Amino acid sequence: MQSKRECELWCESVNPENKAALEAWVRETGIRLVQVNGQRKYGGPPPGWVGSPPPPGSEVFIGRLPQDVYEHQLIPLFQRVGRLYEFRLMMTFSGLNRGFAYARYSSRRGAQAAIATLHNHPLRPSCPLLVCLSTEKCELSVDGLPLAVTRRALLLALQPLGPGLQEALLLPSPGTALAQIALLKFSSHRAAAMAKKALMEGQSRLCGEQVAVEWLKPDLKQRLRQHLVGPSQRCLQPEGSRLALARDKLQSHGARAALQLLCQRMKLGSPVFLTKCLGTGPAGWYHFWYQVVIPGHPAPFSGLIWVVLNLDGQNGHEVAKDAVSARLLETLSESEASLLWPAGALNESGASLLWSAGVEAGTLVK
Repeated sequence: MQSKRECELWCESVNPENKAALEAWVRETGIRLVQVNGQRKYGGPPPGWVGSPPPPGSEVFIGRLPQDVYEHQLIPLFQRVGRLYEFRLMMTFSGLNRGFAYARYSSRRGAQAAIATLHNHPLRPSCPLLVCLSTEKCELSVDGLPLAVTRRALLLALQPLGPGLQEALLLPSPGTALAQIALLKFSSHRAAAMAKKALMEGQSRLCGEQVAVEWLKPDLKQRLRQHLVGPSQRCLQPEGSRLALARDKLQSHGARAALQLLCQRMKLGSPVFLTKCLGTGPAGWYHFWYQVVIPGHPAPFSGLIWVVLNLDGQNGHEVAKDAVSARLLETLSESEASLLWPAGALNESGASLLWSAGVEAGTLVK
């Protein structure tokens, strides 16, 4: 059996010329490479980056790499077509690469330019690169949760996974009537992969139970989608659903009561409103800042909204709360459904338009 030092000496003897060239390039450029979890990474974000990470569709997969190629040859090549947000080269323990990498650009346009320009690029004679859009898996399924687990308890249990979790949806498990399944959507493939790794390293236990953690499979997603739709409805949720109940409440009592009901049904707790009038505009318009705290939601909602008072004696703050409630109804309904329906699908049923039109009589919003 080889000692640790013997293994280190063997690794150092593999591909020494390119390793030396990489080290020289790093010294000259000052670029920072970090190796973690079997990959060596640049950026994510890069120096000087301001703002949110790039949107989905901005990352490309790079295949057919010679295993002795390193970042000093790859990063300058892929930077020619657009600004790189992140570059990840998959590595073996010996210091050779695993034959593939990922380049994430600052925009979708950069990824498209990389595919158009660098696919089949002859990095070496008889060695054309494969460059295509990366399949960014961002969704996990967690099956086997107890029936007593609420969405709020689930979010608390998932807090150690970090800020990348965007949505969590609890549904009856398709495998057993005595369990629930959670669908988790993350901001990026990396955030989802790190969450999956953390859950697996914890012996796949969540909320005190043994659970099965997997990438969300398309066939399972389709089955769960069919579970939520009626036999003759393509995109409309059944009448017994939270959204249908909130819709009925909206029609009879107004947007704020509907939001309260929806939060109760989703086990999120009662919303708390803060509003501040920032000024007035022509024709009776009032400009409000708002913040709404929903206890079971991971972050408060805040923003700006304009309302107009059509009736004498109307309280502007109450009108603003009703208008904000209509806006949040749309946001929460999209959050609940977006894991199962593609973007825009709810518009076919009119569900998205329902909340936009849900402000009480006498109030206009823009």
